[in-house]
Amino acid sequence: MSKLRRYFITGLLTILPIFITLYLFFFIFKLIDNIIGRIINSYLRAEFGFAIPGLGFIIAILIIILTGFIVSHLLSKRALPLIENWFLKLPGVRQVYPPIKQIIGFILSKDKAVFKKAVLVEYPSKGIWSVGFMTNDGFREAQELTGQELIHVLIGSTPSPWSGFFILVPKSAVKFLQMSAEEGMKLIISGGILKPA
Repeated sequence: MSKLRRYFITGLLTILPIFITLYLFFFIFKLIDNIIGRIINSYLRAEFGFAIPGLGFIIAILIIILTGFIVSHLLSKRALPLIENWFLKLPGVRQVYPPIKQIIGFILSKDKAVFKKAVLVEYPSKGIWSVGFMTNDGFREAQELTGQELIHVLIGSTPSPWSGFFILVPKSAVKFLQMSAEEGMKLIISGGILKPA
């Protein structure tokens, strides 16, 4: 019975990560495919009696590439800010669009990592230590008001390190960890189950 239990756990540890990864890819694929594909495939079904699976996904990729080409080669440096300014005048857009644009630009940037270093800070109270990520240096106004050198720290929550708390911490109160930001991510995602090497 103990052997069967061991085999079951080994099989589960092998299959479950593969299954969840494939499921997430399939979910994202279906989500993107349904946005455009549903309309086009319903037309194809009505007119020609067939549908093309994945057509919406392919069209979405082509739209992204075409947009990138247009922005890079056809829109001048003056035209794009004018379009953005018009877009920002729409109700509610100013509160949502700029932060999303900054976050996506930062994530997709080749020049810098999103999380610079894994750090240890006393949070939420003294004597309790949390693993976080240094995301940037402190901004000038906060440093002038506090009279301290501050750094930006994101305290990620399990299982999503992207959600959590953003805090400004005096650099002197931060302990920089030797582990990489990637190892820190694994530690938080697993809820502490996966320890850094």
